[in-house]
Amino acid sequence: MAKPRSKDLPDLCDLAQPGARITVRVTPKAAATRLSRTGEDLRIAVTAAPENGKANAAVQAVLAKAMGAAPSHLTLLRGQTGRTKVFVYSGPETSRS
Repeated sequence: MAKPRSKDLPDLCDLAQPGARITVRVTPKAAATRLSRTGEDLRIAVTAAPENGKANAAVQAVLAKAMGAAPSHLTLLRGQTGRTKVFVYSGPETSRS
């Protein structure tokens, strides 16, 4: 998985509220890893293939990095095999300075 640099990701720390549900539209096997936000819509493209949970783990890592949180604070609630995924955030509130 190509690791995106923090400066290439939008700041999503406003989503890091305990209990927040985050819906993401995913594109696996993309040419590059990227995240875009249009209003409330989040789209993440990852280079990982959708097999054995690799793409889900890559999406979780990218989303956590953009939120300034640990990947373990995000739990995949729905969409294990679909392109639309719902994560729930269970960590502390985060803020970037």
